[in-house]
Amino acid sequence: MAEVGNSNLLAATGIPGVKGACVIIVRTEWNAAIVGALEEGAKAALEKAGALCRVITVPGAFEIPFAIRAYWDVHKYKDDKPQAFIALGCVLRGDTPHFEYVCRAVTDGVVQLNMTLPIPTIFGVLTVDNQQQADERIGGIHGHKGEEAAITALKMIALKKSF
Repeated sequence: MAEVGNSNLLAATGIPGVKGACVIIVRTEWNAAIVGALEEGAKAALEKAGALCRVITVPGAFEIPFAIRAYWDVHKYKDDKPQAFIALGCVLRGDTPHFEYVCRAVTDGVVQLNMTLPIPTIFGVLTVDNQQQADERIGGIHGHKGEEAAITALKMIALKKSF
């Protein structure tokens, strides 16, 4: 089982070259309380590192890849272009196969963005069976996945700058 203690991910102090970096958070309206907690955690971690962030809200997880691609296409030549995207959402399992379709689509979309855009897209979409599992990932026993997504974005920005 993936647990925060199994990683050095949260050692975010001293990430070089991220102060002033522009990170775009793309979050969903669905499961607003959970996604709001993910967003707050991500924003706090970005602010602590001195990064700038903007938030875009889309209806659901399925729409995240489109919004990221469209935002990049409009801003890629601007001075304040993004240096990373963070996809935030929560898909709760229901009684139909809809869960599998949405989870697969957003996962594949983020992978495709990572293969085609020149900047990273971080996967911060919770795919959980129930509310308890979501709560465990927004500050519970499994850490805070919003914070982790932000730190991952910062580390990827620094990695790219090191090339």
